[in-house]
Parts: sequence; structure tokens; C-alpha cells
Amino acid sequence: MPLPAVEPHNVSLKVPLDKKRNLSTIIPSHQVGIGGTVRISTRGAYGLRAMIELAQRYGQGPVPLAEVAQTEGISLSYLEQIIAPLRKAGLVESKRGAYGGYALARDPSTITVGQIVRALEGPITPYPCASEGEDFTCEREASCTARLLWQRMRDSIAAVLDSTTLEELVPQTRGSE
Repeated sequence: MPLPAVEPHNVSLKVPLDKKRNLSTIIPSHQVGIGGTVRISTRGAYGLRAMIELAQRYGQGPVPLAEVAQTEGISLSYLEQIIAPLRKAGLVESKRGAYGGYALARDPSTITVGQIVRALEGPITPYPCASEGEDFTCEREASCTARLLWQRMRDSIAAVLDSTTLEELVPQTRGSE
């Protein structure tokens, strides 16, 4: 017996892109095999760019947030909103005063893109029924033939994000500037 037809849904994947790519480009979903669009929010993209900038300056002391904003072309007020969850997640430290600013809390080789994305965007979720660590009840769960695909996609994306460190991204950005 054929499966019932399913209406296509818009799907948004939270996948960070590096500094060299046009972050506002929407990748048509047919190129990745799902019915929707795959894109990242500016919050995640700008947060990753700021973290790469701090990784480039690791060991040089705190960097004023205004300097990071100027270097990366990000609004200071928006960057202030982005940096707060990164600090709460223990990825950056702040120092007040005349020589204050922000610095990575750990060596860039120990901070993964997955940690950054989750701090800023929440769990990796290609589709509601395949969210990391969140229970989702769907009336189609028992008969859904696509759920395995969404889970595999989530796991693949998470594997790439969790295996990519800031240290790996620094040399890529230094050569392009």
C-alpha cells in the first residue's frame, strides 16, 4: 500500500558557515534533499565570526568588544547581545576596566563550533521530531518514514560541528584577509 502524500514543509537548519562565505545566501533545499531552506541565523553566524576573531587573538589579553565589532563589521549593540550567551556557556571571559574586553575562556583547540552554535542557537534541529535532547511527540511518529532521515541529518551536522574547533578555522581566515 502506498504511503500517504505529505505536504512539503519549510525546514531551517542551524548550520554555521565560515567567514569566507556569504552568510545571507539561502541554500535551496533541493540541493540538500529536503523540502524547505537551509540557513543560519545572523546570531549564529556573527557569533562564530566573533569567536574566530577572539581565537586569532588568543593569548594576547582581552579584546574590546568594539574592536571585534569593527573588525567583523557587526553592530556593537548586536554583538553585546550575542556575547552574553557565549559567556554564560563558559566559552568567553570578560574583564572590566581600561584594559578590559573579552577573551576565549579556553584554548581555541578545545572549543568546538558545535559548542558555539548550541550556545547561540540551541539544539541542532533539522526537523522538530529530530531535535537534540528534546522530546517531541508527533501523531505520525509510529508510521513516519522520514524521521530516520531527519535524525541522520541531525547526527551528521552535529558530527561536523563537534569535530571542528576554532583552532582549525583560524588559519583559514588569516589567509583570506
